[in-house]
Amino acid sequence: MNIGNYVKVKSIEEAYNLLQEDKDNLIVGGGAWLKQTNKNVKTMIDLERCNLNQITENKDTLVIGSMTTLRDLECNKSLKEIDGGILVKAISGIMGVSIRNIATIGGSIVGRYSFSDILTPLLVMDCTLEFFKDGSMTIQEFLSTKKLNDILLNITIKKSNNKGYFYAMKKTSLDFAVINVAITKGKTISIAVGARPSVAALQTEAMDYINNEQVNTEAIDKTASMISSQTKFGSNAKASEEYRRSITNTYIKRGLKEVTS
Repeated sequence: MNIGNYVKVKSIEEAYNLLQEDKDNLIVGGGAWLKQTNKNVKTMIDLERCNLNQITENKDTLVIGSMTTLRDLECNKSLKEIDGGILVKAISGIMGVSIRNIATIGGSIVGRYSFSDILTPLLVMDCTLEFFKDGSMTIQEFLSTKKLNDILLNITIKKSNNKGYFYAMKKTSLDFAVINVAITKGKTISIAVGARPSVAALQTEAMDYINNEQVNTEAIDKTASMISSQTKFGSNAKASEEYRRSITNTYIKRGLKEVTS
């Protein structure tokens, strides 16, 4: 990565205006994942002085500033109680503490990284993103849009006692996932699969099926089969398409059994 200028802005407005000046200007979160890209950046915009690293707890929600580190989220007691603590579980398996002290939740979301262990659980949680100009949207809506030339301000997660399941298959604890799976069960069941090695995605067809069936072994097996056969997987140095398809089937079954037991 080549960086021309580096600016620590004093306000979101200043950051936004600077971002609009050139398509090669870029907002930096913690910067932990930028080395995974080969971008040429004209001006790197740092939001450190914009007070976006706060976690505000309300009666029904947690509002998380986009510059909050993954480590701060990992240690948050309230987050551990939401959806069975799946987001904390996902975060705690990301690299080491030194990386989690650097990486921010905002950078981890906006990067839309195909290896992300963050996007998968967020997709099955009741949460919204708040952007400076584009306003509120769900994670799914964000992932379905083209790149936004905007600034993520915060993430609001609704508190719930839903059951949750998250699993990331990794070769080593310091590696990126070969595949990851997230499932929640409240009034309905939500399922997402990530690191395929494409960006995480909700399994809407399989969700429609299982949410309209009596949940038993047969329904769970069919749901897992639908996901493993219909989802687009790929091969890379970490694993083959066939292997990803096979283990996804296994972990979807395990997750569904866990949240429905």
